[in-house]
Amino acid sequence: QGQLVESGGGSVQAGGSLRLSCAASGYPSSPSCMGWFRQAPGKEREAVALIYNSDIYTGSFYTRYADFVKGRFTISQGNAKKTLYLDMNRLKPEDSAMYYCAADLRSHCYTRGAQLSSDFDAWGQGTQVTVSS
Repeated sequence: QGQLVESGGGSVQAGGSLRLSCAASGYPSSPSCMGWFRQAPGKEREAVALIYNSDIYTGSFYTRYADFVKGRFTISQGNAKKTLYLDMNRLKPEDSAMYYCAADLRSHCYTRGAQLSSDFDAWGQGTQVTVSS
């Protein structure tokens, strides 16, 4: 059975940087569509950055970012797409939240380009990010 395991969260001062990692294991093939979501206390889970691979072997992909992280966060994948990263720069206190890695395991996910958390069917346990002012 596949699982997603996040790491890299922590506490940082405003303006600092963190790199989150998500290791995917146990899947027949690396998930083609993955993303980072976050949830702060009392708020709904929201998409932060998403990546959609049309073919993990050719390297063709596209990404989506929430407006509130554009220019500050970068989503990427490691070799064989088994690891998902989120590089977070110029962090703000409002970025504080539990960050979750998720995968859309449905076929043709590249075409669908899902953005809602309800469309993602595999989730990690989350990693806490705290940004102090």
